[in-house]
Amino acid sequence: MQEISKELVLKALSTVLDPDLKRDLVSLNMIEDVVVEGKKVSFKIVLTTPACPLRDMIEKDARRAVIAITGAEEVHIEMKAKVPEDKKLKLNQDHQIKNIIAVGSGKGGVGKSTVAVNLAVGLAQSGAKVGLLDADIYGPNIPMMMGIHQLPPMVEDQKIQPAVAYNVKLMSIGFMVQEGQPLIWRGPMLHSAIKQFLTDVEWGELDYLIVDLPPGTGDVQLSLVQTIPPSGGVIVTTPQAVSIDDAFRAVSMFEKLEVPVLGIVENMSYLRLPDGSELNVFGEGGGQKLAVLSGAKFLGTVPMDTDIRQGGDDGRPIVLFAPESESAQALMQISKLIAAEISIRSLA
Repeated sequence: MQEISKELVLKALSTVLDPDLKRDLVSLNMIEDVVVEGKKVSFKIVLTTPACPLRDMIEKDARRAVIAITGAEEVHIEMKAKVPEDKKLKLNQDHQIKNIIAVGSGKGGVGKSTVAVNLAVGLAQSGAKVGLLDADIYGPNIPMMMGIHQLPPMVEDQKIQPAVAYNVKLMSIGFMVQEGQPLIWRGPMLHSAIKQFLTDVEWGELDYLIVDLPPGTGDVQLSLVQTIPPSGGVIVTTPQAVSIDDAFRAVSMFEKLEVPVLGIVENMSYLRLPDGSELNVFGEGGGQKLAVLSGAKFLGTVPMDTDIRQGGDDGRPIVLFAPESESAQALMQISKLIAAEISIRSLA
């Protein structure tokens, strides 16, 4: 049997493909610190997101390949993650935000903010550095849904400190007005505020900034997307036909602004009955139909769940406070798929 060397280990790992990126781990520079001590081999695999949905598969495939090709008797693998940076955002030196994900919808009432909150918390749970920007001028509900209602005290001559909840940094238009007061901001004022939220808030280094957009596809939404600008957009819809029509316009808005559509989330897909069957309250298959019509990826379905509604009212995101529930697991899987889509596009 040939002697194990670093070169032989890398040769073995060059046969292992990242299932999403369709390239081998070595050419993607995902292998670090290869150490060989006799029949013992150790190395690090640097994933493109801590929320990688195929993490276990990649580790298993790498271990199998090294044992098969080198004859190693012991293989130690340390899994790490380094989120790639959106090249457009890299040019902006005013912040350290690697990727901006805009969450939009064609109409209100589809659970867009619920998806944005649980996406942010889910990514933070995986180990990513996450911020959440509530840009919904029609209903800035993120502070309530995150259980926090005011910013930390201002310090003179320093940037605005974001609120922090569940390891997510949070900024909301809702912090700018008294509770219950209408937000009557015209275009220039709104654009200025959003720009300030990006540059004057002390976000620090973020892997992902999730932006909860206002529902709809009018001038306000267009201007906001142009002001941000996102690395990619996620569209939230329900199975209803009218919701699908509106959501298709949201997809078109992102495409016109050359914002990649990361995928479609179908919320309130069904109600799970006590006998285990599904009741399709708003119809079925609408999200998948939208994905086919638009050419976007279908990210998954989220069932109706009273825990989601109660958690939103109480500031307790379901992915944290009912993690074993069907809805929480669906939202966690969706967050991983979105992170994977961001990585694929960044490394393309």
